Amino acid sequence: MKLNSTGISDPGLIRSNNQDAYYRDPEGRFFIVADGMGGHAGGEQASHIATGQIQEYLNAHWNSSKPSEQLLQEALLQANEAILQDQQKHPERSDMGTTIVVVIFPSQEPPLCAHVGDSRLYRFRDSQLEQVTEDHTWIARALKIGEITPEEARIHPFRHVLSRCLGREDINHIDVQQLDVKKGDRLLLCSDGLTEELADQNIAEYLRKIPLAEKAAFSLVEAAKERGGHDNITVILVTLE
Repeated sequence: MKLNSTGISDPGLIRSNNQDAYYRDPEGRFFIVADGMGGHAGGEQASHIATGQIQEYLNAHWNSSKPSEQLLQEALLQANEAILQDQQKHPERSDMGTTIVVVIFPSQEPPLCAHVGDSRLYRFRDSQLEQVTEDHTWIARALKIGEITPEEARIHPFRHVLSRCLGREDINHIDVQQLDVKKGDRLLLCSDGLTEELADQNIAEYLRKIPLAEKAAFSLVEAAKERGGHDNITVILVTLE
């Protein structure tokens, strides 16, 4: 299958800088979205360290004999270690970290997704939007066991509390999952600046009515800003043709 992708990142309407980072491999082998945290400088540094480290590791080891799942795990663990090392060198950034979502398309294996935190991957198929990743947040766990409703989750004061992120010493395993994709699917990688402002049904509406990837991505970001744009907003849209 041929991949067509587009990406866009916007600081939103409230924040003065953009702590998100993203990367689209020119050859369509992998895609990355990161959402940094830890203050003005720390968050931006963490997301760019992670994105750059993963990009570097995947490029260097892409043709190795390692299974793709192992390669993806190692790439994210290397990114975590790089952030930890930067924290040690710069104590003023000791609390920085980043969420991350990565999708890779190996040549001889099914595509894979890895993520940490609440940056998400969605699959849009037959006009239906499905969240593929499960947020590493207190709220996601509470939803899963039925402690709160989806409506309560959207406005809960603890909805931003992460249970996992890159930049922590206790990260020693990365969630990796095989993706079920087929021709015509659209994959959406995004930071929570999008999903905080737009519910899934709103995102699906834009993807249904806008077939052109560049226009759809731009429209999603603009819609998030119209709803308040309280956070940085990053979107990568990958179409399988």
